[in-house]
Amino acid sequence: MQKEVALNVFGEPLIPCSFDPLTGFFRDGCCKTNEEDVGSHLVCAVVTKDFLQFSLEKGNDLITPRPEYQFPGLVAGDQWCLCISRWVEAVNAQCAPLIKLESTHINALKTVPLDILKEYSSEV
Repeated sequence: MQKEVALNVFGEPLIPCSFDPLTGFFRDGCCKTNEEDVGSHLVCAVVTKDFLQFSLEKGNDLITPRPEYQFPGLVAGDQWCLCISRWVEAVNAQCAPLIKLESTHINALKTVPLDILKEYSSEV
C-alpha cells in the first residue's frame, strides 16, 4: 500500500519547511497534518521578532528553549510550521510573518484563499 503524498497550496508535493529547527506536527520537517493535529500546523512561516512576541503574548512561547521536548527556541529568520488560526490572528494584528508557499499545506486553503497567502509569500 502506497503512502499518500502531502500537497502544498499549489497542489504539488509538499516541500520540507525546516530541519533546523526541526518543525512540523510530526517533527519531520514538514507542515503535514492529520485528524490528530487539532491546531492545524499548516503554514510554513519565516518567523519575525514581532511575530514571536505576538505569539508569546497569546500564550504560546516559541522563544524559550525546551530541551525536554527537543525544542531549541526560535529566533527571527527561523522557519516553523504555524497553526493556521494563529497565523490568521497575526494577519489581523498586522504582524504576520512571511510564508513559504511550497511548504504550506494545501489544507490552509480551507481557511485562507490562495491570493491572500500569496500576499505573504517570502518568495516575492
